[in-house]
Amino acid sequence: MSIASIITIVISAILTDNIVLSKTLGICPLLGTSKKTDSAVGMGLAVTFVITVSSIVCYGLFQLLSAWNLVYLQTIVFILVIASLVQLLDIVLKRFSPTLYNSLGIYLALITTNCTVLGSANLVVDYGYNLLETFVFGFFTGIGFTMVLILMAGIREKLARANIPAPFVGFPIALIIAGILAMAFSGFGSSFSFFKECVRGIGGGLL
Repeated sequence: MSIASIITIVISAILTDNIVLSKTLGICPLLGTSKKTDSAVGMGLAVTFVITVSSIVCYGLFQLLSAWNLVYLQTIVFILVIASLVQLLDIVLKRFSPTLYNSLGIYLALITTNCTVLGSANLVVDYGYNLLETFVFGFFTGIGFTMVLILMAGIREKLARANIPAPFVGFPIALIIAGILAMAFSGFGSSFSFFKECVRGIGGGLL
């Protein structure tokens, strides 16, 4: 494993294969918790924690399931791990940050069924990452998710002071924003591919 592969995972997780805008996972929390920046940051950090830890734990459990020929239990085991982590996070936030706990409301519990978390754990298995790559992928997938939430929240806060036509108020305008962001992020894929080709062309071989 090289530094180049780690850099590739980081850029891919945040920009080129963003879990929300490219994989279209986690749309529910994206639309539900991006009305205010504070809530977006809180939800993003919570999801980042759950994704990172669950990816590492699920990686280890998958190795055991593979050794015992029980891979067919993968989804059930992964969901149990995620549910346990969310319950732990729920207890911690309720004890140490009641304001954030109340602002997230039902969306905190919905992390359990957030397809971003389960999707990330499954992608780790599909991509065949080792332990370090799993940690990097999980953490920066969460960072990419958080970044999109904050972008959405900032735009929606500004639009709240704008004169938006009545049919577009609320979720319709949020879906339009998400679509525009997805198109914008799709450009990173082409740019990154071009960058790698340029590096290979000059004989650098970095990526």
